[in-house]
Formats: sequence, C-alpha cells, structure tokens
Amino acid sequence: MTMPGYRTYAPPAPPRRSGAARASLVLGIIGLVGLSVCLLGMVPAFAGLVVGLVSVTRDRSERGLAAAGMVCSAVALFAGSLALVWLLGKAAHCGDEDRYPSATARKGCVEREFPFAQATTTP
Repeated sequence: MTMPGYRTYAPPAPPRRSGAARASLVLGIIGLVGLSVCLLGMVPAFAGLVVGLVSVTRDRSERGLAAAGMVCSAVALFAGSLALVWLLGKAAHCGDEDRYPSATARKGCVEREFPFAQATTTP
C-alpha cells in the first residue's frame, strides 16, 4: 500500500530480444564458412538473408544484428555465385565438342582444369 502522493518504483522492462536477428547472423556466418564445402553455404546464406529481412521489417529492437546477418548472407551468396559461374564456365569450356572433339580430349581437359576431380574406374 502506498501513501497518497507517493508512487511505487517499477524497474524498467528488459529489452526485447529478437531470435530472428540472431538466427540471421548465425546463418550468414555458417553460409560464409560453408562455401568451402562444395558451395553448400549458399543454402544457409539464402535462409539467413530471408530471416534477416523478416527480422528487420517486424522487429526494430535488434536491427543492427539483423543487418549484420544480412550482410554476411549477401557476401556469402555473392561469393558463391561468382564461384559457381566460374566453375560452370570452366566445365562448359571442357565440354565444347568443337574445341575437344573426342571424349578422351574432353576428359583430359577436365583432369587438367579440375585436378581435385579424380576419375574413378569401375571394374
């Protein structure tokens, strides 16, 4: 009970936390790291970009965290897209039948351009 003229003290409410903003940042970082594994980081990067956009439009409390997640996701998507275009261009170069008319010539191009892709022989 309070006396007339006196107010009771109410502590300020804790700031709201946005799980979507944190998820966007985590997915963006996973996307950047995941690019080194056969470009698999593009999937979480795309999801991080979408979650970040949703978080920015709905929640105003952690806008900076969501923006950082969107930047990480966008960088991962851009780098992954560049790498994908570069790899597909090299593959199209090796698949050109005018330049490499025989299958062994195309196979040699693939082995030369993609040394990490080892040909396997089946018995």
